[in-house]
Parts: sequence; structure tokens; C-alpha cells
Amino acid sequence: MLRAIACESQGARHGLIDDEVTLDFDNRHRRRLAMRGKDGLEFLLDLPRAHRLRQGDTLLLEDGRRVRVMAAKEELAEITTTSAVDLVRVAWHLGNRHLPVMLLPDRILIRRDHVIEDMVRLLCASVAMVEAAFDPEDGAYAGGGHHHHHHGDDHDHG
Repeated sequence: MLRAIACESQGARHGLIDDEVTLDFDNRHRRRLAMRGKDGLEFLLDLPRAHRLRQGDTLLLEDGRRVRVMAAKEELAEITTTSAVDLVRVAWHLGNRHLPVMLLPDRILIRRDHVIEDMVRLLCASVAMVEAAFDPEDGAYAGGGHHHHHHGDDHDHG
């Protein structure tokens, strides 16, 4: 089977795109996965290590073809507040829980979680259910898709 052997970040644009795959958040952090593009191109994602695929990244196939990665629409919780200070406060609490978040200028998107949704409501935020592509931040310790935070560190997750 034809293999995708490398990934080019969304910022690098070299060459034409031969097909496109649309994947949800969970399926965009993989090392090995059989895929089929929207135009029917079948291939095996076969990377040396698990990689976090981002919206707009390009998979490079061993025969030179290129496949763009798109983020699938998912059911998400959209968090808004009446002030920037409150939105920053909510973002801090979400970050303290190491949740994947998509930060936008006036709102935050997270995966649906009723416990977290209740928590942010207690922080005076509004929560609406939306369907949108989810492409969260990598985080300071992501290191190319890996979470390198060591829980031996001396801090509290409150």
C-alpha cells in the first residue's frame, strides 16, 4: 500500500495538492493509520513517530503526491464572557487542567465535557453548543505533538 512518510506544516506550501483527508481531533494524532482521501486516494499514514496533524498540514506520500489534512467538524462547547479579563480567567482554569483548547479572539472552543462546562459557568462564562473544526493549541510542552509535562514537578492542579 502507498505510504505517507512525512508531514509538512501548514505554513510551508510547496507544490500542488493531490487529495484531501478530513479527520477529527483524535485521528489527527497518529503514527500509523489507513486513510482514504475525498477523491479516493488510499494510503497508509506511516510516520517514524506519532505526530499531531494540524488543519492545513500536508502529508507527503512516497510517490511524491501530497494530501492536505483538514480538521473535521465536531460537537464543541463555545465559551464566551462579557469581558476579556473573564475570558483570560477561564482560559487559565482550562489550561490548569491541561485541556485541549482552541483560542479565538472573543471565545474559546473545547470538546464537550459537562463537568468543565459547569465549571466555566461558575466563572461567569456562557456556554453554547456548536459544530466546528477543532484545531487546538499545541501547548508550550507539546514538542511536535507530544506532551512533555512531568507530573513529578512540584505544583498543584487544584
